[in-house]
Amino acid sequence: MGVKLGSLFPSEQISFKDLHDRIIVIDAYNVLHQFLATIRQRDGTALKNADGKITSHLSGLFYRSANLVQNKIKPVYVFDGKPHELKQETIDERNRRRLQAEKDWKDALEKGDTAKARVKAQQTSRVTEEIVAQSKTLLEILGIPYVQAPEEGEAQASYMVRKGDAYGVGSQDFDCLLIGSPVLIRNLTSSSKRKLPGKKAYVKVHPERIYLNQTLDKLGISQKQLVDMAILMGTDFNEGIKGIGPKKSLKLIKKNGNIENVISTIGSDEAPTFEKIKKIRSMFLNPKTTDDYELSWSQPDEQKLVYFLSEKYQFSEKRIESMLKKFEPIKEMKKQQTLF
Repeated sequence: MGVKLGSLFPSEQISFKDLHDRIIVIDAYNVLHQFLATIRQRDGTALKNADGKITSHLSGLFYRSANLVQNKIKPVYVFDGKPHELKQETIDERNRRRLQAEKDWKDALEKGDTAKARVKAQQTSRVTEEIVAQSKTLLEILGIPYVQAPEEGEAQASYMVRKGDAYGVGSQDFDCLLIGSPVLIRNLTSSSKRKLPGKKAYVKVHPERIYLNQTLDKLGISQKQLVDMAILMGTDFNEGIKGIGPKKSLKLIKKNGNIENVISTIGSDEAPTFEKIKKIRSMFLNPKTTDDYELSWSQPDEQKLVYFLSEKYQFSEKRIESMLKKFEPIKEMKKQQTLF
């Protein structure tokens, strides 16, 4: 879901050239959800092979990685671990919405409304253990490193950037800034346009860079206060207070100092308890992370790749060979010692 504070964050438009030789840590679940939602047929059916196995995630991961490497960007993917108990409510709600979307999708198909069917189908996507395992296998064959997070993938990604092992986090969500990543890179895609949800219109998109320190300086708050703003509005770990958006949240926190004072002042039955607030804060400010990873890149194993994508999942062998050319810059990739 991610926090909805983006309208307050100062961003700058950049190009892929600005990221040459940079290590970018990508939230794997974030992009896999994108691929599963968007890489679909006209009626909303996911991309599948002859055996009925979903391949949308493999297609997206292969082509996205190829384009990043071609642009001399060093991708690292981080996978979520076991979700924290505080996230269970959100997970249950997502499952409920997914089931409703599946029903709405079938209804739309029966009525011949393919536009609505596709929109509803996108809401049914789910990253399963099988999809994760297949994605990791593909990355191993491509010679691209991945990291298994103990809990939240974005927390691990942010830690790696803070530690100096990477330049920035590549994600559409803003959560990594709350967790403390110095740099967030958004719109890290090869496409220069994006379809507006539920509309037949497209908008131009460019990679964006957001610096945490610039954001905090502009807003005149601390990172802890930024987290408090997010809790007021709602996070993956709690429901927000109705009627509080980004601007109001900022105003309340700056006036009262912290969320506890805000709640004591305005009073709200929707607000989380102080004990829960403390736990949520800790999720952002002191998340579980690991140092058990190694970042190195190697040339794709062409023989294994053809077998995996072509033989098992019916990808075009010609297309695979064509995309492999984009991995040529890996030959020059060595672990970067100085990132800034």
